Amino acid sequence: MIIEALPLWHFQTNCYIVGDRPGGKAIVIDIPGEPDVVAERLDEHDLTPIAILHTHGHIDHLGGSGQFSRNYGGLPAYIHPLDRDRLVDPRSQLGGLAAMLGDLEIDPPDEIIAIDEGDKLDLAGFPLKAIHTPGHTPGHLCYLLSDVETDDGSADILFSGDHLFAGSVGRTDLPGGDWEVLMNSMREKILPLPDETLVAPGHGPITTIGQERKTNPFLVEAAGSL
Repeated sequence: MIIEALPLWHFQTNCYIVGDRPGGKAIVIDIPGEPDVVAERLDEHDLTPIAILHTHGHIDHLGGSGQFSRNYGGLPAYIHPLDRDRLVDPRSQLGGLAAMLGDLEIDPPDEIIAIDEGDKLDLAGFPLKAIHTPGHTPGHLCYLLSDVETDDGSADILFSGDHLFAGSVGRTDLPGGDWEVLMNSMREKILPLPDETLVAPGHGPITTIGQERKTNPFLVEAAGSL
């Protein structure tokens, strides 16, 4: 498989390209405001994108979604229903930050598909499972990719968006955020995952569930309240 993180735009948001093989199909997880960079990298891998998956509705994760979708003839964009309005009208969340958009065209994709807890997608020859992890936003999703071949054998990969980072967790001081809800999502949905599960976050480096369980103070706190 081809799995690559592209840190993009003002907030160095990780856009993930996930493809089955060179010359094959791919999905893209989150599209910050540099869709042309994503397209260039797909071309270098000789991959054809067939869908966009969004972890949540913040502008740094979907600012380039509509433009990217239309550049490929109207790719569908998947998002949880509770964050759909953020994708339909991304300008509504910006306030005084609108100036940072520059000339970015942020009209939404024409086809927006709802995805929720437990939904399974097999869009490009590999299975992805949606896990609803509210707290950072009401409709935040993580995506679990199972049995990926690695140098050490095989492992599952959790694309965690802004729910879990290396050493930290998502902020909850933005509209729709809720600390208690985020921690409950962590206890119920994330901590039960095996230690060897790789975590590919929306910002920063890759980590593992085991590493975060031992060293991330927020997960230590969440585990202590089980």
